[in-house]
Amino acid sequence: MKVGIISDTHGVVDSWEKVYSKYLTFSDLIIHCGDVLYHGPRNPIVTGYNPKALAEKLNDVKVPIVFAKGNCDAEVDQMVLNHPLQSPYTIMIISGRKILATHGHDIDYCERLKLAQKFNLDVMITGHTHIPEIYKEKGTVFLNPGSIALPKNEFPSFSLLYKEKIEIINLQTHKIIETFNL
Repeated sequence: MKVGIISDTHGVVDSWEKVYSKYLTFSDLIIHCGDVLYHGPRNPIVTGYNPKALAEKLNDVKVPIVFAKGNCDAEVDQMVLNHPLQSPYTIMIISGRKILATHGHDIDYCERLKLAQKFNLDVMITGHTHIPEIYKEKGTVFLNPGSIALPKNEFPSFSLLYKEKIEIINLQTHKIIETFNL
């Protein structure tokens, strides 16, 4: 099983095309942690911003996609997407692991730990910060894949989840930034 994990595309179709053509097209599932189409009022409009084209590309994807609704996602976005924007969480069992995906804009560190314990999670995935991160605490792996479109660090990033590991990958250099064994 190979799961592509992205977040915070913010309507940038160029970044989607890069990650999809090289990595996600070969995935069994794609998890998107929100902020799909709209750039958001605090973010710049960058080259490749075309939410209509991104919606069309996402609708044409043959790989199953699970979307968690982000703070920049609205009802109008759902009108153009063929996949439901699930809110505030989506819980899945993948390769025997219980995984929760959410955007994460409305929960702090303590709330994340409480949710992980409440639902007995193996992996909790969030977006929102646009900064990749992975760590394990109290039996749960916490993952943020970063942003493929508007990184708040120096590089766009995404993640791949395999049965035995999670990788965070730099979309510009295609180098694995971090590997986390499960």
